[in-house]
Amino acid sequence: MVKGIGVDIIEIDRIEKSIAQLGDSFLHKVFTSGEIAYCSAKTTAAQHYAARFAAKEALSKALSTGWAGEFRWKDVEVTNEMSGQPRIELHGSLKHSLERCSVLVSLSHSASHVVAMVVIEELSP
Repeated sequence: MVKGIGVDIIEIDRIEKSIAQLGDSFLHKVFTSGEIAYCSAKTTAAQHYAARFAAKEALSKALSTGWAGEFRWKDVEVTNEMSGQPRIELHGSLKHSLERCSVLVSLSHSASHVVAMVVIEELSP
């Protein structure tokens, strides 16, 4: 059964400006060390950071909580399967609260924008 759906779209240059203005403090507040290593190694790093930012926002919308309560930026980590397919790994209290759920993510981008969609599906007992 679907528990929540969230979508987010973001301008890549918005993330690029945040990185330029705030540097490591922004990166370490929002992204895990694994995400930073992955994105920083890419030629289009801002695009990859934007995709992960949008995925985190989409998950917060799927939860219907936004960034309130115990939800933390780094409780959500976007990784990739060997095929390149993105997936969400949960940490902290969020991992515990969604342990009986599957969290699916889809990412897409153009030259200027990234969109993310997250579906939270409750698993059968």
